[in-house]
Amino acid sequence: MAERSKSSGRRTRKVPTASIRYEDAAVREVPVRQLRLADFAESTPWRDVRSVHGMTHYSGKYSSATTGGHVVYESRLELARLLLADFDPVVRGIFAQPCRLAARVGDRVRHHVPDFLLVMRSETVRVVNVKPADRLQDPKIVEALAWPGELFRQHGWEYEVWSGADRVLLENVRFLAAYRRPGVVCEAEVERAWEEVVDGEELVLAERRLAGDRLPEEARPALMALLWSGRLTTDLSRPLSGESVLRRCA
Repeated sequence: MAERSKSSGRRTRKVPTASIRYEDAAVREVPVRQLRLADFAESTPWRDVRSVHGMTHYSGKYSSATTGGHVVYESRLELARLLLADFDPVVRGIFAQPCRLAARVGDRVRHHVPDFLLVMRSETVRVVNVKPADRLQDPKIVEALAWPGELFRQHGWEYEVWSGADRVLLENVRFLAAYRRPGVVCEAEVERAWEEVVDGEELVLAERRLAGDRLPEEARPALMALLWSGRLTTDLSRPLSGESVLRRCA
């Protein structure tokens, strides 16, 4: 790994670069064509995220099951994309504001901070920018998002501009996220539910059978934890209900 420095200074850009900030406050500048996942180890978000009364945007820190720590976001739309990434079983790593790009675009040097960098279990890397759909009608916004995408695609990484998802899907994932943290539901209860759940069974029937002499809703948390983890699936394009059909995935 190249030596880290506090600042790279101002100079003429001959090649596109990515500046990465680390926990010790050092900043490392790497040519985009040389970027590797290892460069993001022990990195921190490029910007400090604060929530202050009167701010026009909604920012905060999300406790991620995927990373085991907090991931920052700067809008409700970013939080929605973050929730979906945390829920996605193929995502194994999430970095918010992973770097600051600098590149000569046309006759001037441009800068850009992507919203998220997602690492897939296949080792594929996807860079994500989140932008409301109505703002994508602005040619300046489209152009500002296009050149970073071209850089990352040339590097062999995926690039995504995300503007939202189905409302019902998001509501279901938000509900299931309450069961994402280890220890929220007794692990023994989760494993017992996994052993006894029947593929193709409706949720209401599974709850009644697993509860035994207890109230049916007492069996629900273990099933919700299995849905969050991806060991069980159901059609999340429809509101979760007793009629939701459970499918085993492992």
